[in-house]
Amino acid sequence: MYFRIAKITDRGEIVAYTFRGGVHVPESKFTQDKPIVPMTVPKTVSIPLSQHIGAHCSPCCKVGDTVLKAQIIGDVEKGLGCPVHSSVSGTVKAFEEKMTPLGFKVTNVVIESDGESKLSPDVRPFGKSVNEITESDVIDVVRRAGISGMGGATFPTYAKISSAVGKVDTLIVNCAECEPFITANHRLLIENPDSVIGGMKILLKAFGIKTGIIGIEDNKKDAIDIFRGKASGDDMLDVRVMKTKYPQGDERQLIYALTDRIIPAGKLPADVKCVVFNAETCAGVYNAFTTGMPLIERVVTVSGDCVKNPGNYLIPIGTKISDIAQFCGGYVKEPYKIVNGGPMMGFAQWDTDSTVTKGTSAILFLSKEYDKQYSQPSACIHCGRCISVCQMHLMPNYIAMFASKGEYDNCEKYSVMSCVECGACSYICPGNVHITALNRAAKTKISEKMRAEKLKQEAKKAKEDLK
Repeated sequence: MYFRIAKITDRGEIVAYTFRGGVHVPESKFTQDKPIVPMTVPKTVSIPLSQHIGAHCSPCCKVGDTVLKAQIIGDVEKGLGCPVHSSVSGTVKAFEEKMTPLGFKVTNVVIESDGESKLSPDVRPFGKSVNEITESDVIDVVRRAGISGMGGATFPTYAKISSAVGKVDTLIVNCAECEPFITANHRLLIENPDSVIGGMKILLKAFGIKTGIIGIEDNKKDAIDIFRGKASGDDMLDVRVMKTKYPQGDERQLIYALTDRIIPAGKLPADVKCVVFNAETCAGVYNAFTTGMPLIERVVTVSGDCVKNPGNYLIPIGTKISDIAQFCGGYVKEPYKIVNGGPMMGFAQWDTDSTVTKGTSAILFLSKEYDKQYSQPSACIHCGRCISVCQMHLMPNYIAMFASKGEYDNCEKYSVMSCVECGACSYICPGNVHITALNRAAKTKISEKMRAEKLKQEAKKAKEDLK
């Protein structure tokens, strides 16, 4: 059963929206008062040719080529994907196979910066007002800018727009930023709200929607005040305040909390006439139209107890973690764990040569003090806490038990594919069971089985067609 909960003032005004389940984790927003600072251009960058869901890019350059800042260095010939641009001007020194932050091997373009940041002549404003643009203009400009979802999902934004045109009546800008430590979007909302609003209005025009919902958690009171001020007298803006809770930023929970619509298992937001964009994605759309600048840098929260100068930094795509640490003053103590993303859904990094990508919202340098320490082996004590916090209304304890035994058919019966891997179950578990990791492993095995079955069916059909 779903519950849509809201606080109500004496005037009957709804001031906070939320959903059933979830947890309130320590916020650790130590950098929320740190303004965004542009990072010095590193000597070299290593830019992955795949930073999005979909096909890998093919290189558009070769070793020895001189490239300009914002020049396309990789593009997808066919299928789903985004072009990749150089974040610096300089010389292509090598192509190297490296692990992405998610653990997949991909080709990277290594570029030695000339320190001059010479801009590509292709970078120029689109030249039309919001009232003049069409949905085709939006899709084309967003694709050429290489924008993918900057909340972490990295789905190509042009494809999301294209698939939702004519199907949606509600656009939501996700300003929840509910993971601990991360404050990059919060600072963007405070320092450059017009870029977020401008991008939202461009997207509203593409969908033919008159008003967009801006959902902000109630722990960001300064941002709420700014956006309520901007919304005063502007019918295109509907600012709604959400209860601070993790994972409020998950689009299924966000849509339910703000619209009362439930996305059925296996369906997408467009199936309930909604589309969701991260605040920084909206800003990227605005920049692509007003300046012509593609997605070559992003705001990243650098935090944790091991780095000297934590803060929010505008970092070129392809910058190494080691260069970020050096720019932030180095270590005050040796990190026990380095995480790309937040502590709930991010990924521990095994190599400081790993780089910032379009989906990197944070780099955390954490000591052992932030790691749970248990003297006993992990064991489920059947307390049911994981069930109570699961916002997808699953039974994580049973799924994890089946996954630990390799009983993936049972995992599928218990709807493991609906798990969003938010980590709330692992966080709340008093028995230290790595529930999320077990669920993720089960989903991987099931996906592999489904791909194998699909290939088998395709091969069978091809064989029959030859007869």
